[in-house]
Amino acid sequence: MKNPLKEKLTDIPVIFDGAIGTEIYRRNFFVNTCYEQLSVTRPEVISEIHRQYLDAGAEVLTTNTYNANARRLAKFGLADQIAAINHAGVALAREVAGDRALVAASIGPVGEADNPADHRRRSELIAGQIETLHEADFILFESLRTRADLAAALEAVAAFPEIPYVVSFAVVPHSEAGEDTPAEFLRLIDGVGHLPTAIGLNCGAGPEAMLVELEKLIPLTSLPIIVQPNAGTPRGIDGRMLYMTSAEYFSTYARRYIQLGAAAVGGCCGITPVHIAELSRSIKPLSRAERRELPPVVSTRELELAPAPPPAECSRLGARLAAGEFVATVEITPPRGYDLGATISGARLCRDGGIDAVNLPDGPRASARISTLITAATIEREVGIETIPHCCCRDRSLIGLQSELLGYAGAGIHNLLFITGDPPKLGDYPFSSGVFDTDSIGLVRLQSRMNRGIDLGGQKLNAPTRMLIGVGADPGAIEPEREIERLRLKVEAGAHYVVTQPVFDPEALFRFLDRIGQFNIPVIAGVWPLTSLRNAEFMRNEVPGVVVPDRVMARMAAAEGREAQRDAGIEIARECLETIRNRVAGVQVSAPFGNVALALRVTEVLH
Repeated sequence: MKNPLKEKLTDIPVIFDGAIGTEIYRRNFFVNTCYEQLSVTRPEVISEIHRQYLDAGAEVLTTNTYNANARRLAKFGLADQIAAINHAGVALAREVAGDRALVAASIGPVGEADNPADHRRRSELIAGQIETLHEADFILFESLRTRADLAAALEAVAAFPEIPYVVSFAVVPHSEAGEDTPAEFLRLIDGVGHLPTAIGLNCGAGPEAMLVELEKLIPLTSLPIIVQPNAGTPRGIDGRMLYMTSAEYFSTYARRYIQLGAAAVGGCCGITPVHIAELSRSIKPLSRAERRELPPVVSTRELELAPAPPPAECSRLGARLAAGEFVATVEITPPRGYDLGATISGARLCRDGGIDAVNLPDGPRASARISTLITAATIEREVGIETIPHCCCRDRSLIGLQSELLGYAGAGIHNLLFITGDPPKLGDYPFSSGVFDTDSIGLVRLQSRMNRGIDLGGQKLNAPTRMLIGVGADPGAIEPEREIERLRLKVEAGAHYVVTQPVFDPEALFRFLDRIGQFNIPVIAGVWPLTSLRNAEFMRNEVPGVVVPDRVMARMAAAEGREAQRDAGIEIARECLETIRNRVAGVQVSAPFGNVALALRVTEVLH
């Protein structure tokens, strides 16, 4: 039996489309209209919605047939048009999808009869709709809220064993045990002869609440999971119900769903083609980056490897870490242009403020900035302070990466921090291609080989490099086991030290440190001085892996005015630094928006 959805789900993540109903509503068709009938009376409207989703990157288009069953259509006097409406709904989606996307035939809950004389069983009504949807690639039972809804769908679809289907549960946040929860739904699915291809979570909850429900569902099933949250809770504005969740906020949570194990992500009420476009830009390149591994080192002959240089002999930073001395670094983002004047001035402030090294991100959030190699070489030459350039895998092939690493060594730069890098479609150049020949683990292996005098192809270098190898880690990772496993692989590949994501919750950092103590690697903790309540909200809601506790948000909100909020952010960062300093090897303080003086106000507590 052909099952195109099952085949599609082998290439995860798969992108579903967003809402149909709220998109129709946005086009000024109000609730006294039968939306499903528009597939017949206004086909151009429905086709336009499908086309916008397809152009946004959707790989599954959902038909406009959610309420196209005899009971729901009867409210509009259209029960005799069930076949015409469903056929039209599938045909419009199929015409737009072509060979670029699958077509999911939407079936919503039938509900209770309004007319006491209507004794038709729910499963009978659903079966009547399924009979008109054969041209779709699979059936999508959406927004199942009760066990009765699910039981009716399972009974109906059992008569169509040749048709693949998905059951998607409407999420009711904070449900109690014993209620109609996904866990209860799974018990009904166990043992049915015609199993669903996947299960889903949709509607009823915004991105944050959906994440909580996904975490509960993942351990309960081996079936692929499709996640389609609402765009939060709608607000009434000028007579319309509008959803306020931004596309970036939505895609941030979509990445978390994928990292947690979801096989497909899309949207429900309030999610628009703009949201799906941002989702597509975010998760497709990210999935590729996470899957690439470094090829094995090729060598046609036995070559004698030089001894690996100990960290203490790589750089002053390495010597301090090896000696157990607390180190302080400041992160300064290189400019978008080529004028390094402000960057050099900031580096001088760091040097005069007792900072050990300047940390230089490599095109953060897929931005185009001056080379970290040039920036680092200029700072070390003109200021005399060590640098820690980042080197990411996004923009260069393995040949280019090796040339870059040799360039750092040739310029006398001996500290690097290896990261996989943000996919280009997250930044200002979504049309750019990410290379991702390897990830950060593979890059550490490569540098470790070069530290011993051999390149990736087994070619002997004329002199081994002497690089202190740093890697990143996320104490607040959604999948802590995966994060710890990746850190283990980085350490085994040759990492010398770790720099964490910004820490706002010391206890979360301490739990992470307890878990990785076995690796015996120095940890430099990231600290971010919040500049405003808005900055705190951005870090909390839109930066994956960063946990900003409620107590921090409350303190930022209590400060009146931007200056007071900035001072509160500095004080919070100082308190965090004082709390963690005895558990870590050092601290990396970010200079938000290039404000080095702000970062140095935080490090004053070290002196």
